[in-house]
Amino acid sequence: MNSATEQFVTVRIGDDPRNMLNPERMRRLTEELIAANNDSRATGIILAGSNESFCEGLDLANIRSGESPQHFAHELARLLKVFPTLEKPIAAAVCGDAIASGAALVAACDYAVASTEVKIGSHEVGLGVWPVIAQVPLVKRIGARNAIETVGSGEPFTARRAANVGLVNEVVPANQVRDRVESWLAAAARGHGVYSNRRFFYSIEDLPYDVALDAAAEKFDSLFQKV
Repeated sequence: MNSATEQFVTVRIGDDPRNMLNPERMRRLTEELIAANNDSRATGIILAGSNESFCEGLDLANIRSGESPQHFAHELARLLKVFPTLEKPIAAAVCGDAIASGAALVAACDYAVASTEVKIGSHEVGLGVWPVIAQVPLVKRIGARNAIETVGSGEPFTARRAANVGLVNEVVPANQVRDRVESWLAAAARGHGVYSNRRFFYSIEDLPYDVALDAAAEKFDSLFQKV
């Protein structure tokens, strides 16, 4: 499911009309993201779906038919935990709707480019459930005030609104999404030699201001001790 284009590795969620997530698919995505990160030839990762759908979330029908919800929850949490541990930059190419956990995947990426007509966000409350796991990357990426706009209403953002709140970097026609995603990763590739610091970048998000600065000072010192 992975294909290398120049220096970028594409990890594809799927190519079916909805790209719903089940434990097997989430496990496979986790493994492919780790493999792409470990590919010495790659300087960036593209997460993609299909033109019909980027990803429309968990396959709740399977849970309602008797599959273990704990199994779904464990694999989704494991998948989302991978993103901040990657050393390679990752960008989402959103050519189809990214709903529920699909929006969480977009939020977990460093960069995201969406096509003009897509919807991105939560719809779970309209189904009578709260997105207890999928909400986490949304809150982290765009803050509680913006996240509750979609989480609390069950109405996904339009592509333009997603850009306004910082969930995606750009909105372009569908035929330009791939080129723009590659442009973002090409820019990020300038830091390829020092991109291992990406993990540290995400680790400081939840630290108190003074603690983050102290940690950064220690990190700075350690970087120059290696020179």
